[in-house]
Amino acid sequence: MLKKFFHAILLVLILPMFLLATVGDGNWLIQIPQKSRQKQNPFKGQAEAIAAGEKLFRANCSKCHGMEAQGRDPRLNLHTARIRNATPGELEWLLTNGSMRAGMPSWSRLPEGERWQIVSYLKNLR
Repeated sequence: MLKKFFHAILLVLILPMFLLATVGDGNWLIQIPQKSRQKQNPFKGQAEAIAAGEKLFRANCSKCHGMEAQGRDPRLNLHTARIRNATPGELEWLLTNGSMRAGMPSWSRLPEGERWQIVSYLKNLR
């Protein structure tokens, strides 16, 4: 009986730490279909789209990722190489589908054009 209690306590204490450690681990990249990876941003390089994307980011994403996309524990810092190296299609797929494991909600309720504007902003981060 004591052994089961001990295991339950360990599970309660260790499982949340494990889940937090997997946030931002990049496993979402595995799920993306090749067709989505190859999508190109229709707003690539457009200053107006980058500015609109920044406004959308601040209104929708900054609660978790910070106003400057620097991240808030345990949410991902979006200035990382993983995000810089992600294709526009991968980022748009993530915005559309979310990643429940990582705590990233789906933003499919945003029109597709607005999701691409957020991608424009993210790809423009320095």
